[in-house]
Amino acid sequence: MVYSTEVKNMCVVHQGVHHGAAPIPEEAKWVKSREVKDISGYTHGVGWCAPQQGACKLSLNIKEGVIQEALIETIGCSGMTHSAAMACEILPGLTVLEALNTDLVCDAINTAMRELFLQIAYGRSQSAFSEDGLQIGAGLEDLGKGTRSMIGTTYGTLAKGPRYLELTDGYITELGLDENDEIIGYKYVNFGKAMMRTLLSRRLRAPMAAALMQFALLIPESSNREEEEKQSWHYLNHMREESRRFWLL
Repeated sequence: MVYSTEVKNMCVVHQGVHHGAAPIPEEAKWVKSREVKDISGYTHGVGWCAPQQGACKLSLNIKEGVIQEALIETIGCSGMTHSAAMACEILPGLTVLEALNTDLVCDAINTAMRELFLQIAYGRSQSAFSEDGLQIGAGLEDLGKGTRSMIGTTYGTLAKGPRYLELTDGYITELGLDENDEIIGYKYVNFGKAMMRTLLSRRLRAPMAAALMQFALLIPESSNREEEEKQSWHYLNHMREESRRFWLL
């Protein structure tokens, strides 16, 4: 360590009382966090990209400094959704410090990680006063049985008034109006539950087939159409069974 001449010429003044780090609440314990492994908790962070065209909500379940669970929710940008897909592969297994210095592809997700770090480093986590914290799987519980994000989409114009498109309840199919044409209610479809019930129903599976789209990094090479249909690269059998068990609980 190199000291400047001015510092070298200073006389020594001894440091007074020093209490160390202030304790913060973590999983129903008061902890003086000095190292990364001292940080535990389940918390959230919200971020946005530079043009503020999209936003991300990041939820992490951290145990002894290591990310055990990650939930990434994005809105407003199609490219951001693919970045979120990569982030859910990158984050679990990293320490919070590694995650803070990892390029998570999208500015909004990087900003959300920064905001989340501020929350958990200062003891503002959701599980601050929960004994032993929240179990791994708390992120899915946030989504609910439909495994869809809690989002609201509404639209309005001065000329034609408001339109509810999607609320936490589900996708809005009809609006109820009173005699003054003011909204007093709505009909909705819980899209997550409806889709899974449809896919699990043999009777409805065929009509839905035309609407199903697929995305994969690798496309199987085959000139035989029947052989292509037998390929299972896009739906692994154990994932299909996992989905079925989840929805039939």
